[in-house]
Amino acid sequence: MKAILVPVEQHSFIRSVLDATLLVAGRFGSHVEGLALGPDIPDVIAFDVPVGWTILSEKEQRELVERSRHLFEEFMLSCAVPRKTEAPDEVSCGWLGQQLFGDSYIGSFGRVFDLIVLGRPGARDEPPRLATLEAALFEGGRPVLMVPPSSPASIGETIVIAWNGSTETARTVALAMPILEKAGRVVVLTLEGWGVEGPSGAELALRLQRNGIRAETAARRLNTRSPGEAILDDAASFHADLLVKGAYTQSRLRQMIFGGATSHIIAHAGVPVLMAH
Repeated sequence: MKAILVPVEQHSFIRSVLDATLLVAGRFGSHVEGLALGPDIPDVIAFDVPVGWTILSEKEQRELVERSRHLFEEFMLSCAVPRKTEAPDEVSCGWLGQQLFGDSYIGSFGRVFDLIVLGRPGARDEPPRLATLEAALFEGGRPVLMVPPSSPASIGETIVIAWNGSTETARTVALAMPILEKAGRVVVLTLEGWGVEGPSGAELALRLQRNGIRAETAARRLNTRSPGEAILDDAASFHADLLVKGAYTQSRLRQMIFGGATSHIIAHAGVPVLMAH
């Protein structure tokens, strides 16, 4: 994971997003690229006009970009991260462009990165926006690291894989292999009565072990919990600092109507979550 994209937007825990980005970058000697993120103007106007939202003038957009760039560069400077480095295993950073990029751009441009780092979506009218996360998941084809409001102390030391046998989770595990290979402990978690027809957690753990990964299995019951609640509860019981989960095994529309594990985790995760669709 040598190329990491971190869209920068003004919200209350952007520092947590940047902290998490550097934790991952430090494990791989990555180059971190930031850009200024804003809502897609046509989409907002046509479908979802937040209360009190106004269209930014070109001057206001330039000022917003400058504030985002300044935030990113000041953070990297405070952490002694250089723009360029001759050493292949040292972290470096760079800023992309002088314009405000929308959510749809993140979905397409993210395809050339190894990882996209975003904040956990907040309330309806506030960033981080669910639209950004879903654009990255559905259009990017790359793994997305969703960061909670509190800065993590570590990422990838103890990893829980929420295994449900699905194609989405299999793809996420494949994309997570660089992180899994560096982990001290990997727990393949399965929940009784949750999942689709597919290989068992034990079968996944066996193949991970053949890749040199310290994988073990854990089977738990839902009891009165929803799958999303159970995943977060059980990940916490293992003191996981990273949850790996496929996103939207059920359709997004179904999850909006009936709820689902992905929707619950997006709303409530207190641990970084690596997701892909």
